[in-house]
Formats: sequence, structure tokens, C-alpha cells
Amino acid sequence: MITAVHNLIYSDDAAATRAFFRDVLRWPFVADGGSTQGEAAGAEAWLIFGTGPSEVGVHPTRGPEGSGWTAPRHHAMSLMCDDIVSTMAELASRGATFAAEPVDRGFGLCVMLEVPGADEIMLYEPRHTTAFDAAFDPPA
Repeated sequence: MITAVHNLIYSDDAAATRAFFRDVLRWPFVADGGSTQGEAAGAEAWLIFGTGPSEVGVHPTRGPEGSGWTAPRHHAMSLMCDDIVSTMAELASRGATFAAEPVDRGFGLCVMLEVPGADEIMLYEPRHTTAFDAAFDPPA
């Protein structure tokens, strides 16, 4: 049985990215002292973060024929919140920076959160039906 989703972020400065998740986002974590592959000898333990409830959306790589809309196959991670303005203010008070002001993209109010050593992550206030609080009861 699948029990959770494990997301990966590859960072040019893993320590700074981990500190951001720990200190700015304040995600709970466990330290995995046995995971040192790819790290310098004597490096601190890897931190594995709890990210709370999650959901997965599957998006097409192209629009209807003739639309000209395409996107490459890839995976993306976004953070969801109930109130983007107050969430941005809270995160900014702990040192977070944002690439721009929030934009209404139809599915929600969105802003890109800058992550030290890694790519930006979208933070958004959804305007769509969410599944992260639906009961997860996989078929037998």
C-alpha cells in the first residue's frame, strides 16, 4: 500500500535550502544521519521534511488541436494556502522573498517563492476544488 508521496528538490546549496524549509517555512523534519551520498564528508545529517496534506494533479502536455499550446513533460511542486496575502506577509517576516506580486491565473492567486539554492516554488491560494483534505482510502 502507498503511504505517502516523497518529493525531491535538487539544490546547488542543499544546506541553505534545508535551512529555508526548516526556519522560514517551519516544516517539521526528521534528521537522517545515514544519508550522506553526494555530500561532503562530515556534512550535517540530511533533513527530511513533513509537508502536510498533499494532492496530485495531472496536466496535459498540449492543448486542443490547433491551439498551439504545449508544455514539456515534467514534474512540479506547488505550495497551497488559504490566504495568499497573509501567508506572504508571514513568510516575509521570516526572511522569504517573492519574485513578484500575486497574479490571478484563474485556478488561483499565484506567486513564485524564491528558495535559496534551488528553483522557485509556486505558492497559491486555490480557486479550484481541492483534494488534499479528502479521505484517502485506497482500494483493497
